[in-house]
Amino acid sequence: MNLRLPKSERLHADKLIKELFNEGSSFFLYPFKVVFLNKEKKEGEVNQILISVSKKKLKKAVDRNRVKRKIREAYRLNKHKLSPVGMMLGFIFVGSPEINYSELESKMIASLEKLQKEISPKSNTDEH
Repeated sequence: MNLRLPKSERLHADKLIKELFNEGSSFFLYPFKVVFLNKEKKEGEVNQILISVSKKKLKKAVDRNRVKRKIREAYRLNKHKLSPVGMMLGFIFVGSPEINYSELESKMIASLEKLQKEISPKSNTDEH
């Protein structure tokens, strides 16, 4: 199992980010708003992730960066719960700045499991 998070798994192209927010579906599971887009069938390709923390919620850059680091770590350790289908993911943090890592990780796991359930029925209906 690969527990790394290389640049190829990070969503950084402006065009793709705009596409994700314009055409993607979303759901809310505190402390995340999860936006996802699965365009073509790219079975086996890596999922790309974007992490955003609002400047309105966390004024200081050090606090925003700390939360982003915690989210990245939680995703990195639990990304195997999501099947690699070449999907674009956006995790927007909307929680309180006092959230600890164990809470964040449990919510990340719940988000990934919900996301897996969201994409599973769609892939089954496409095949029929």
